[in-house]
Amino acid sequence: MFGRYIRQTKTGKLKLKKAKISTEAQLDGKYLVSTSDDGLSAEDVVLGFKQLAVIERVFRDLKHLIDIRPVNHRLADRIRAHVLLCWMAMLLIRVTEYETQQTWFQLKKILPTIQVGILQLPEGKIHQSNSFNKEQKALFKGLKLDLPPKFFQIDAQ
Repeated sequence: MFGRYIRQTKTGKLKLKKAKISTEAQLDGKYLVSTSDDGLSAEDVVLGFKQLAVIERVFRDLKHLIDIRPVNHRLADRIRAHVLLCWMAMLLIRVTEYETQQTWFQLKKILPTIQVGILQLPEGKIHQSNSFNKEQKALFKGLKLDLPPKFFQIDAQ
C-alpha cells in the first residue's frame, strides 16, 4: 500500500520518495468524476456521486446492523417488499439513533433484555413483560413512547 512512497537502497535501508509524496499531496482532497450526460453541471455530478456513496454506506449498514442475509426472491412484488422492509428497518434504526443519541450497537445491548413471558395456568394463559431497568426506561422516554404494559394479554379458558 505504501510501497509507491518508499524505496529500498542497496544497503537495505528504506528511503521516502519525497518527490512522489509531494506530487500526490497536491492532489489530496481532489477527485475526478466523469459522466456521459453532458447536460449535468459539475456540481450535480459531484452531488450525485456523494449521494451514491451515502446510499452504499447505508446498504452496508443494513447488512451488518440488522443482519440481512442474501434472500433469493424471483417475483418482482417480493423483491420490492423485501427492499421496502429493509429500508423501513434502516429508517427505524436511524430515527432511534437520532432521538436517543446512541448508536444502534449500544441500543442492541439494551433491547434484548425486554421480554414477554407466557405463563400457562389451568385457568388460561397470561402474557407478562419483565421489569424494565433504568436504561430501558430512558430509551422509551427518549423516544417519547409509553412503556409497554406489565400484562399484555390474559386468555381465560
